[in-house]
Amino acid sequence: MSVSHATPALEILGASKRYDKQLAVDGVSFSIEPGEVFGLLGPNGAGKSTLINLISGLTRLSGGRVLVFGHDNQSDFETTRRLTGVMPQEIVIDNFFTLEQSLRMHAGYYGYADDPVWRRTLVERLALEPYLKRKPLQLSGGTKRRHMLAKALIHKPRLLILDEPTAGVDVELRHNIWSFVREMRAMGTTVLLTTHYLEEAQEMCDRIAILAKGKIVALDRTSNLLRSIDDRKLLVRVSAPLMETLPALREIGAQVLEGGHLLSIPLSSDGLLGDLLVKLAALPTKIEEVESKSADLEEVFLSLTGARHV
Repeated sequence: MSVSHATPALEILGASKRYDKQLAVDGVSFSIEPGEVFGLLGPNGAGKSTLINLISGLTRLSGGRVLVFGHDNQSDFETTRRLTGVMPQEIVIDNFFTLEQSLRMHAGYYGYADDPVWRRTLVERLALEPYLKRKPLQLSGGTKRRHMLAKALIHKPRLLILDEPTAGVDVELRHNIWSFVREMRAMGTTVLLTTHYLEEAQEMCDRIAILAKGKIVALDRTSNLLRSIDDRKLLVRVSAPLMETLPALREIGAQVLEGGHLLSIPLSSDGLLGDLLVKLAALPTKIEEVESKSADLEEVFLSLTGARHV
């Protein structure tokens, strides 16, 4: 199967899905380049899971097309299924087999022979060794998720779809999973990610699309999205509480927080830092700490969607 390097790993062309009168996905279009880690974010009910089901072929399109490395996922489903590994958000288990039995046979579902070396690599990197003789119902939620990730990777997919991959796992394991995902990316695997952890998306993703009410409301490089909100602040911690800000600081929007011990001062792009420092020097108390803070992905997300939860 030869694929041009110029071919997008995933190309979505006007994808839509209607359930009765509800349009869950509304004409979504974007593409992901080979080797990218691409984030798909949005509030609950935005259509993320429906879109992932459309990409993986579990749900039929009402309109549009989905191409995986140039192959249509409707007319050439066998090929796109082999090229894609999916770790779904909801835990899916088969309690008839132990983890070891499940991993031994799972590559066969995609038409590939079992690769013992690669299987052993997955077991070691995802810390599944102690659980190989157990059946899924005997496992914790976090271990079930690691098992699902191993199954998604067992046939060495070129496109890996991770829907909330670290939900329910502890911090150490979360870092181990992402370390492994970075290695997969270095080997050429393309990753499409949804996550509730916005700091995770901010750290991992090259580009991010934000979905709201079935439509893309933002799509850009992560760094550009962060720059899109000019919300830089200077946080000034003082030793003695201020009852109010000086008029010179109040007129540029400074706020007194934490019972007077913290000043939050907006930093405009055209403001002169030297002038601000002169105003701070006039404070009737000692300055203990000064910190510059920029907008994070959560603030971008809230600004674009008005939602409180992903």
